[in-house]
Amino acid sequence: MIRRRVVAHGHVQGVFFRDSTRRAAVRAGVTGWVANRGDGSVEAVLEGEEDAVARVVAFMHDGPRGANVAWCDVDEEEPEGLEGFAVR
Repeated sequence: MIRRRVVAHGHVQGVFFRDSTRRAAVRAGVTGWVANRGDGSVEAVLEGEEDAVARVVAFMHDGPRGANVAWCDVDEEEPEGLEGFAVR
């Protein structure tokens, strides 16, 4: 199991980015959460198998229709054993 913290920058709020990320995570079997940040970015914590987390990270680099992702910061962290996936 791995954990990644991803912050997507660009036009990523007001385009269903959080819910689309949640759906991608649930499909991939990834746990964690996603939230809007005050600076206009979207932050997510993703835990799961390496390939599954990589698929969600790849989704976040593109985002849903209507999003314009300029870049993503991706950081490795120690897994905490999160359960479920929340939109905050």
